[in-house]
Amino acid sequence: MHENENQWFVEEVNRVSNQQRINDVLNIKEYLSGKHKILKKPSYNYNGQVYEPRKIILQMAKTILNFSVGYVMANPITLTGDKSVTDAFKRVYKRGKYNQLDYDILDKMSKYGYVAEYIYIDNQQQQIKSKLLDPADSYPVFDHHNEYTALVEHYCVDNVSYYNVYYPDRVEEYTDEGGNLRMTGSFNNPAGLPVLYHNQSEIDNLGRSDLLDILPILDNMEDLLSKAVDGYYHHISGIPILKGQQLKGDGLPKDIIGGGLVLDDNADFHFANNEFDHQAFETLYKTLTSALLDIANVPAVSMSKTDVSNLSEVSIRLLFSLADMKGALNSKFLREGMEQRFDKIRELLSRKGLVFSDDEYDTLGIVFQFARPSNDKEIVDNLKVLKDIGGMSLKSIVERNPYVTDVQGELERIRHVDGLV
Repeated sequence: MHENENQWFVEEVNRVSNQQRINDVLNIKEYLSGKHKILKKPSYNYNGQVYEPRKIILQMAKTILNFSVGYVMANPITLTGDKSVTDAFKRVYKRGKYNQLDYDILDKMSKYGYVAEYIYIDNQQQQIKSKLLDPADSYPVFDHHNEYTALVEHYCVDNVSYYNVYYPDRVEEYTDEGGNLRMTGSFNNPAGLPVLYHNQSEIDNLGRSDLLDILPILDNMEDLLSKAVDGYYHHISGIPILKGQQLKGDGLPKDIIGGGLVLDDNADFHFANNEFDHQAFETLYKTLTSALLDIANVPAVSMSKTDVSNLSEVSIRLLFSLADMKGALNSKFLREGMEQRFDKIRELLSRKGLVFSDDEYDTLGIVFQFARPSNDKEIVDNLKVLKDIGGMSLKSIVERNPYVTDVQGELERIRHVDGLV
């Protein structure tokens, strides 16, 4: 490749739209690390003195994002389909630690809107593995037909730039160490381009951070709480008012807590202060909290905002209906990326001599098990009734058993122990 052909990915990285997107990612990282808008609140004058306002930070965004991710991925996904296919993919999942990787994928997708996964064969261990590319370092490339054609990974270490350029058939590495941009390596890429996981966005191909929907409300909650605490401490001090004549002493004692006054007849002393409208504050804060949980699709019961007891299975489903809808969307976005991952793993397995027919491979499916609380006794009783009347097969019962996570493995154990077919 000629020297002048090496510059296209540098120009891609420096495009204004890409730089704006990366800045948004970095701003989200700073917010999650604790750098909130309230910290920029300036000082102010009160009673002739300069006061530093209270800056109360609510790290509720982390809790909400963790709930959204954990609701879908706290229980590992279940692979279903032909036994030979699921066994092979389960081995890949276990050795490549894909269950932990899936959790990280949804975590980054919720925080930043997108994340890229590169799938490869480890030359030393000869195992199929994946690595996630930091969204702050990733620059997916789309052509004028909106087709995904390449991805540039760019990062700097000690003022030296490094570029990993992913093509459908190869990966090229570049660096400008020493002052000149040059290629340092080129490798075959049998799995193709990195898989892009992204949620829904109305304006681009790379999704939109869930944090952007709740950030304005959180900023207002922090501002309201900080102002209310400041106002409370200012008003509680009050202004001392003495009416009439003091019989003894030289005024209010300044250095003694609890000092008293001796007053003449008809004299009076009291503190004058403003009333703190705690009811108005409580109403505003509750309204903001309710809006926050509604927009974030988080049940109030999960954030200790509602007291519940003795709930039936139907009641639990109603309480978690918003979380179920959000979980269904997240699982849809994950499924789209995972199906691409499976195609790439199938290709890599075929290069290692393990080939599946189309009919066998097409049976491969994914089942997500949401971390919704359940009335397990009620579910088991219903399953027992259905089994007794012959209304459900053993496989369906095991699939719906709340105590089983590995359906295929559990069926194998049942067949081995009971001799069932």
